[in-house]
Amino acid sequence: TDEYQRVLRAGLALTATAAIVSYAFDIRLARGYVVVALPLATLTGIVLRFVLRKRLHRARRRGAYLRRVIVVGHELAVVALTRQLRRERYHGLDVVGCCLPPRHDGRVALPVYGTFDEVAHAVRAARADTVIVLSCPELDGHILRRLAWRLERDEVDLILASSLIDVAGGRTTIRPVDGLPMLHVEHPNLSGPGRIVKAAMDRLGALALLVMLAPVLAVLAVAVTWGSPGPVLFRQVRVGKDGREFVMYKFRTMYADAPARLAEIRHLNDYDDVLFKMRDDPRVSRVGRWLRRFSLDELPQLVNVLLGQMSLVGPRPPLPEEVAVYPDDVRRRLAVKPGLTGLWQVSGRSDLPFDEAVKLDLRYVENWSFSLDLMILLRTLSAVCRASGAY
Repeated sequence: TDEYQRVLRAGLALTATAAIVSYAFDIRLARGYVVVALPLATLTGIVLRFVLRKRLHRARRRGAYLRRVIVVGHELAVVALTRQLRRERYHGLDVVGCCLPPRHDGRVALPVYGTFDEVAHAVRAARADTVIVLSCPELDGHILRRLAWRLERDEVDLILASSLIDVAGGRTTIRPVDGLPMLHVEHPNLSGPGRIVKAAMDRLGALALLVMLAPVLAVLAVAVTWGSPGPVLFRQVRVGKDGREFVMYKFRTMYADAPARLAEIRHLNDYDDVLFKMRDDPRVSRVGRWLRRFSLDELPQLVNVLLGQMSLVGPRPPLPEEVAVYPDDVRRRLAVKPGLTGLWQVSGRSDLPFDEAVKLDLRYVENWSFSLDLMILLRTLSAVCRASGAY
C-alpha cells in the first residue's frame, strides 16, 4: 500500500506542477494532457504495479523468489516473527533457521544454528542471504556493527526489526544524534483539518452513491423480499467512534427466524467466542448468500455514512458485546468512525482470524491518510470481485 501511495502522490505532484508551470510561464500545454493524460498515466502505473505485484505474490506462494532468512533473537520473538512471515509469504522472506541466546530451550520449531556469536556460521550453514535481528538487550550497537561488517563480506542483507508495531514508514524518520540513529515517531492523524475534509468527503460520496445506485438498491430490495418473507433491512446496534452506539443497516440475508435458530448451531461457530460466523450457515437464504458473496448487503450502510455515523473507509464496526470484552489497547479502534470497507475487507474478510482483523484495524487507525483511503477503495473493488472470505 505504501508503494501505491508514493506513486499516487508523485502523479498528483507532477500533474499540479505541470498545470502551475504552464500557467505561470504561459506555456501552451494542451488541457487534455494535464487533466487526462497525466492522471491516466498515474492510474495506469498503479494498475500495472498492482498486476505485477500480484504475479510476484502468487510466485512466492509457490516457493519462488524467496530470500532465505536467519532470525536472531529470543525464543518468543523468533516464534512470533516466523509465524507471521510464514502466514504472509508474499513478503518473500523464508525463515530457514535461527540463532538464540545461550541457555535457550530450543523450542522454536526451527533449526538452531547456534548463539548470537555464531550468526556468520549460521548464514554459511543454511545458505542464507538475509539476517533479521530482533530487539535484544544483548545485541548493542558495537556488536551489530561488527555483525554488519562480517555480513558485508558475503553480501548478506542485514535487517533490524524494531519493536514498534503497526507504524507505517510515513510516521517514522531517522534522525542521527552524534552518530547514533534515533527513530522518531510522529503522532497519528486522529483530528484536525484532514479529518474534517474526510468527513465531508464521506457524506458527499455517500450521497452521490445513493443517488447513482438508487435503481440497484430498489432491485436488491425486491430480491430480498422475493427470496424469503420478512423485512427488507436488517438493523443491528453497533459501536462507533468514542464508544457511541448506533443502528447499522444492511439488506437482510437470513430467514426471519434466524435469531431463534442461533442456539441450535452456535457450537458450529467458525470464528471466535464473541462473533458467530459459519461458512455454510443454514439460516442464510439463497438470495442472501449471493448478496453476501459480493458484499451487496452492505450497501444500505451508505445511509449510516450519510448520517455521519460511519465512514466510507475505517475499522470494522464492532458489536456492543464485542467491545465489552476489549482489552485497553484494542479500544483504540474506537478512536475513529467505523467504515463501510477497510483493511480487513481487502485482506480476507471473514477468512481472517479475529486477532488479525483487530491488528489491521489498529494499523489503519495509526497510519490513516487520504492516499491510504483511496488505495483501500481501489482494492475493495478487487476483493469484492474475487468474493474471497465472503460468507
